[in-house]
Amino acid sequence: MVFSSIPFLFFFFPLFLFLYYILPFKYKNKILLIFSLIFYAWGEPVYILLMLFSTFVDYMNGRLFEKKNFRNKKLYLIIALAINISLLGFFKYSDFLIEVINSLFNVSIPLLNIGLPIGISFYTFQTMSYSIDVYRKNVKPEKNYFTYLTYISMFPQLIAGPIVRYETISEELHERVVDFNGFTTGLLRFMHGLFKKVLIANNIGYLWTVISTSTTGELSVMTAWLGLLAFSFQIYYDFSGYSDMAIGMGKMLGFNYLENFNYPYIATSITDFWRRWHISLSTWFKDYVYIPLGGSRVKKIINIRNIFIVWALTGIWHGAAWNFVIWGIYYGVILLLEKFILKEYIDKFPKWLKHTYTLLLVMIGWLIFAFDDMTLLGNYTNILFGIGNNPFIDSSFIYYFSNYFIIIVIAIILSMPTYHIIKDKLLTIKDEKTELIIFIIRIMMYLLLLIITTSYLVADTYNPFLYFRF
Repeated sequence: MVFSSIPFLFFFFPLFLFLYYILPFKYKNKILLIFSLIFYAWGEPVYILLMLFSTFVDYMNGRLFEKKNFRNKKLYLIIALAINISLLGFFKYSDFLIEVINSLFNVSIPLLNIGLPIGISFYTFQTMSYSIDVYRKNVKPEKNYFTYLTYISMFPQLIAGPIVRYETISEELHERVVDFNGFTTGLLRFMHGLFKKVLIANNIGYLWTVISTSTTGELSVMTAWLGLLAFSFQIYYDFSGYSDMAIGMGKMLGFNYLENFNYPYIATSITDFWRRWHISLSTWFKDYVYIPLGGSRVKKIINIRNIFIVWALTGIWHGAAWNFVIWGIYYGVILLLEKFILKEYIDKFPKWLKHTYTLLLVMIGWLIFAFDDMTLLGNYTNILFGIGNNPFIDSSFIYYFSNYFIIIVIAIILSMPTYHIIKDKLLTIKDEKTELIIFIIRIMMYLLLLIITTSYLVADTYNPFLYFRF
């Protein structure tokens, strides 16, 4: 999907910003909508019709819900949700379902091979949350369809989140501050994300690609673990980098999106990890699935059911393959164990052991997540745990580790709140001369990183966004 993002960011985005800032406020939503649709059409123009249909259904539902004498609100909500889920299900899961039917009943129904609309998993959840929130009277319905369409199609977060609820930016859609301070703050946040994505995720992701595509018989145990560590950092810096860029672009336009990551790799339990990773998705399932099912304020057996449902859906949301189903169940089981059995024991662990426990389980989770081929997953798992004749360590591990040592160290340091701690301490300095020196050094660092990043983008063809496929 890079064809729809990198050219846009480096050509259309500056043009868009120029028009966005010089035009009066009453035109800002219009120019944002036009450029958002251009951005979406750059990749898959035909699927704009799908987005228009989905948004129109939920917009009309919202208008109907505001009528005092309107009956059957619940029925219309169910219809709207059914339409959204059906569209998502058809485009994302139809071939997977056909494969399951073919396998179970030994038939040969041909696959549809329909392309997945970009960002459909994200904007479908946004449209559904809008209908539910209007139905619950948590938000007032949007009266202008084009304003509502602007909210759904907003390009900074359209492709890979975060999932932005209408209530978060409903006021800003009509009145927001667009100024130099927001521009500079947003630009720096955008650049943070760009650096994380290009300089860390891409580089360490290439190591994972090389190792994971090697013949399994040639891998040593330590090389397999090094590859899994590389993927763990790739997916974090890839997705959190995109979220940073989205939040930064939103800030430049006057929108304040909520945070999507909070240093998940410093978590001390799996429960803590999922409070820090992909926060917008976790809270979506909590507010729209888990709590409506009864949450934890029900009998223990019902609570267990609720957790399994949420995590089965979380796994399926990520992709139409058995590994995602297994991945969701894997986390459901661990969270149940932590909630009902392990918590009292984990709380007694020293902090380093809590981190070790959490990171080990998270990395095993990423192993399941990474392979949609069950045979490859099984082979790689066997190597990790020394099942077979693979050596414990070999020259390949030493070569890869020595070449990627610096990037691994940087990835480890930046996965902790080190930068924010240093920045907060520097901000407490009130001496004008020291402030000026720090400012100059900071600008020089950003310029240097920008030059390096640009050179990588120009020269490097390896530039995947992992979450674009969801």
